[in-house]
Amino acid sequence: MNLITEKNIYLENKETKGFLADAFYQNTGQKLPLVIFVHGYKGYKDWGAWNLMAEKFAEAGFFFVKLNFSHNGTTTDDPLNFGDLEAFGNNNYSRELSDLGVVIDHFSKNPHVDDEKIVLMGHSRGGGIAIIKTFEDERINGLITLASVDTLDRFPKGEAFENWKNNGVYYAVNGRTKQEMPHYYQFYEDYEQNIHRFDVERATEMAKAHMLIIHGTDDEAVEVKQAEHLHILHPNSELFLIENGNHTFGAKEPWTEADLPKDLNTVTEKCIDFIKEKLK
Repeated sequence: MNLITEKNIYLENKETKGFLADAFYQNTGQKLPLVIFVHGYKGYKDWGAWNLMAEKFAEAGFFFVKLNFSHNGTTTDDPLNFGDLEAFGNNNYSRELSDLGVVIDHFSKNPHVDDEKIVLMGHSRGGGIAIIKTFEDERINGLITLASVDTLDRFPKGEAFENWKNNGVYYAVNGRTKQEMPHYYQFYEDYEQNIHRFDVERATEMAKAHMLIIHGTDDEAVEVKQAEHLHILHPNSELFLIENGNHTFGAKEPWTEADLPKDLNTVTEKCIDFIKEKLK
């Protein structure tokens, strides 16, 4: 099998800054459905087992793309570490949606891609971003959420919020790297200024695409009831629950094994079947 892997493709976004994306596909001579994977909070394209997942999608006949958001804290020189915490602190939902638009525009023009079959797939907070972009961009005809949030209003509350507003920054410890990761108050200001645009519930109701909602019943970061809520909002969606599945479906960073974790493999197979059925 002729699996082609193009890593660290540089993309320029004049609204944000340059960032990297990966493409996995087979040169079959046919135009392939485009699947774009959107990482979540403290995520990045090479985290855990995402590369193995990408290969499985490519082997199944898709043109699979994953990206690092321009302000996710990694750099174009070092996409595997959070080397730019200043950028991380200046991230916001407007920048992520802008980056995702650049990715869609770029890869939909690829000669190997069928631009009438475009699927967004978002994990965790990336699910919320994927939902909004699907509503906004009529080119998207498939939407898959993995452990997705049902709201982007995930900010500190009460006294913690007042402290954030007064200090201009709050820090969250990265459990894996132990870094103190800044969040500047501009993040909330951007949300408040675009509160209707960033309404995940409304976007879910209005999105025209075929939708698959996947969640683990033991998700420790995003409660499974958020998946059930998305399913209610989009009655034609399909809800697929992984019994005892966690937030990353068994994957962790680093992932050193040759195969996907069992739950993530089940998730990947379900996604492949869903796209093949809905985007015939």
